[in-house]
Amino acid sequence: MAELLTVDIHTHILPEQIPDFGARYGYRGFIHLDHHRPGCARMMMDDKFFREVQANCWDPTVRIQECDAHHVHVQVLSTVPVMFSYWAKAEDTLDLSKFLNDHIAEIVQRWPTRFIGLGTVPMQDVDLAVKELERCKRIGLAGVQIGTHVEGLDLGSPRLFPFFQACEQAGMAVFIHPWDMLGRERMEKYWLPWLVGMPAETTLAITSMIFSGLFERLPRLRVAFAHGGGAFPATLGRIQHGFEVRPDLCAVDNPVGPKEYLGRFWIDALVHDPKMLEFVVDLFGEDRVALGTDYPFPLGELQPGSLIRGMPWDDQRKARLLSGAALQWLDRRPDLFLAASS
Repeated sequence: MAELLTVDIHTHILPEQIPDFGARYGYRGFIHLDHHRPGCARMMMDDKFFREVQANCWDPTVRIQECDAHHVHVQVLSTVPVMFSYWAKAEDTLDLSKFLNDHIAEIVQRWPTRFIGLGTVPMQDVDLAVKELERCKRIGLAGVQIGTHVEGLDLGSPRLFPFFQACEQAGMAVFIHPWDMLGRERMEKYWLPWLVGMPAETTLAITSMIFSGLFERLPRLRVAFAHGGGAFPATLGRIQHGFEVRPDLCAVDNPVGPKEYLGRFWIDALVHDPKMLEFVVDLFGEDRVALGTDYPFPLGELQPGSLIRGMPWDDQRKARLLSGAALQWLDRRPDLFLAASS
């Protein structure tokens, strides 16, 4: 009997060999990999250690083996957010983006039933971002991953609207991932940027997009947010209340209340707690919550899909969270991937 088709929308990948972009562009701040021992590498920002990764971060065959062990049939691939490089010269970020996007496209082309690809684009220059978005579609990627802000510019900014408009017109999915977290100067200890800053970043991105009227103006835009929507689900009541009591501050660009946008965007299911999973599914709907694990990083779900599979739900609901919501967001037919679950 075939297993329930399982699609993981939140996984990160890097090329095994990354050029010396600092030497290519003439300034520092870019990531490279130091393969200091077999199957293990240090992500280095110039000479500063950033993170250690294993072969599953760059080797598709290792990923497939681990996916098979975890009963994950399809991974959606995106770069590691530190590679966004919105701080760099736009032309250089475009060049870097093309390198990363071509790498993901090659993997998707080789294993089309096991991987779906998302690109990265130079968001600091909207015109260049739109051009690379269009190229991403031509090389077979299903959408793009972007950060929760662009060098402090919130996603609801009018400057960024043409990019989202282009995504809607091209039918490209958008995955929004927190990065370069706000308040880092107060979070030097306890891994707080990842534990507190990331949920706050995502909440700010969602609220900015709602209050700016972006979702109202682009009703066909397909957006998913990482990490269960951050703190947004738990603070929606406060956000809605603020909208109602201070419309002079909150409703200046969009008269539609935040709760009206439930069901208009997706979140992943990376909430680490069964009660929270039940809450977000009840809040957003089972067609708007998709499996996402942050593979292969330790803050993700270490046994991909186990939280959803362990819930006291029927197979129909589990199937929607394990693949249905993901494929609807990506605009992909399930029959293209069912063979992987046979």
